[in-house]
Amino acid sequence: MSRVITQFWRLLKLCLSGRYGKVGLVFFVAIVLLDFVSIAVSIRLVQWNGDFYGALEAVNGPEAIAQVGVFFIIVAANVSLHLVGLYLRKMLQMRWRRTLTEGAMDIWLNNRAYWHMANGNAAVGPNGLYVDNPDQRIAEDCKFFIEKVLSEALDLIGRVAGLFSYIVLLWSLASFPLSLAPIGLPIEIPNYMLWAAFLYVAICSLLVHVLGYPLKSLLVEQQRREANFRFALARLRINHDEIALSGGEQAERGVFNHRFDAIIANWRRLVNRELILSCFTFPYSSTVLRIPLFVALPGFLAGHVAFGGLMSLTMAFSNVVTSLSWFVFSYRDLSDLVAASSRLDNFLEAAKAAGQTGRSIALEDAADGSLAVEDLALATPHGEELLSIGKLAIAKGESVWLSGASGLGKTTLMKALAGVWPHGLGRVLTPDASMLFLPQRPYFPIGDIHDALAYPRHREDFSPAELDAALDKVGLGELANVEFGRSDTVTGHGLSGGEQQRLVLARLLVHRPQWALLDEPASGLDVAAETELFAMLRRELPDTSFVIVAHRQPQGLGPTRNIALDAGVSPSSPLNFQPA
Repeated sequence: MSRVITQFWRLLKLCLSGRYGKVGLVFFVAIVLLDFVSIAVSIRLVQWNGDFYGALEAVNGPEAIAQVGVFFIIVAANVSLHLVGLYLRKMLQMRWRRTLTEGAMDIWLNNRAYWHMANGNAAVGPNGLYVDNPDQRIAEDCKFFIEKVLSEALDLIGRVAGLFSYIVLLWSLASFPLSLAPIGLPIEIPNYMLWAAFLYVAICSLLVHVLGYPLKSLLVEQQRREANFRFALARLRINHDEIALSGGEQAERGVFNHRFDAIIANWRRLVNRELILSCFTFPYSSTVLRIPLFVALPGFLAGHVAFGGLMSLTMAFSNVVTSLSWFVFSYRDLSDLVAASSRLDNFLEAAKAAGQTGRSIALEDAADGSLAVEDLALATPHGEELLSIGKLAIAKGESVWLSGASGLGKTTLMKALAGVWPHGLGRVLTPDASMLFLPQRPYFPIGDIHDALAYPRHREDFSPAELDAALDKVGLGELANVEFGRSDTVTGHGLSGGEQQRLVLARLLVHRPQWALLDEPASGLDVAAETELFAMLRRELPDTSFVIVAHRQPQGLGPTRNIALDAGVSPSSPLNFQPA
């Protein structure tokens, strides 16, 4: 229980942070005040029951008709309060969802927490569970948590506030005792209806908890399996070309079937548990409005209360029982809420920890403006050794080709030079200059071709003429209206592998970095196209330093130094430099 409360508190603090969260408090207070007014209206409705049925019992036609008018006034007030409260709830829901979602995104992006979670064991939450599907945690669990926590919290506040009023009302209406003399006990229980309400709900709440306790873990598992199934479907949509060319439909269908079967298996366990719980909660909810009448019958039959009073007493008892039964009626929703808060809090705590991942490779400024490493030993996130380098220095304006066997760690070295890879030992000295790293697999943001060209900056940072000129220079001037994943139904962009690499290289023309780190930038181009493109880049960017990882020697950049990487090199050994 303490862990659940801690999770709730962390998430609620995040909801209340920022401008939107604090303004949301005003909405919350307004909603609570409206609930208090609604309670007063409900109490008036209880009194109306006594007045109306009393008029019927006395066969007082004018009074009964007058009470019908009073009834419609009460209903109109109730409806107005409900609609205004509903509108404020929706506004509050969106404000706090925005605050929680922005906070979750900040935590996920801070210090590249998303990268650390995807590249190591940082994706394990504080409870030892693996954090899966961060996109679902942010997009769905933030929304679900806000919806459920507001619904249940406001409902609980309203019920607690109303409970005191209903208890006072029931105490005054049920002042007569219950005599146990008919069963041979010389005992009278004063105000027995109030004690009966508490005892009845306490026993039922305990039974509900015992029957429904396994729901939380089943709901968490169901969400995980549903997300895994959606992820498999999304992978087919994103990789449609590769799967179609490989004829992999049956293999993919096998994955889909396996993951959907897992959904069904857990769903059956979930349904069985819900059925067991419903075997109690459904009869309970069906009888909760009639039980008060049966409990009040001894007082009516003993002449302690008239028929109109019996109706008021029954309604007051029902309101007390209904208020006390919040836990019973909300158990399924509370299980959903606890499951969602557990998933979301586990993700956020794991992301916070990932964002605080320390660097074992020192990142320092190079005094001479070069890019260098000293005694660098690269490792995997799990501590396995990769490439070791004693000394490596690349001068400003130089073109360097890093070569070596596949799997040696060349891409990891490039990540270390870019200041991203933290795992290993040694020092990386970087110049105080602009640097652009183009990874081996081209990435394009959601948008059109100009958005893709300007990335990672915004297209508004460049004029359309600049962007179009860069496209012309790489041979893509005729392309227009190319979109990249603007919606979940638009994933293909129609560009070949070579065109994608041309587009990525065109970024160098608009960003004009002083250092360009390129990982296999021309693997989709023939030698002639590569030579033409690199020659153009060298003309347009004469002072830019190029550091290139490639399986073949880059052509067109002019004098290029080859640094041949060797798996056997130790941190204290000099590298084997060869002229290209």
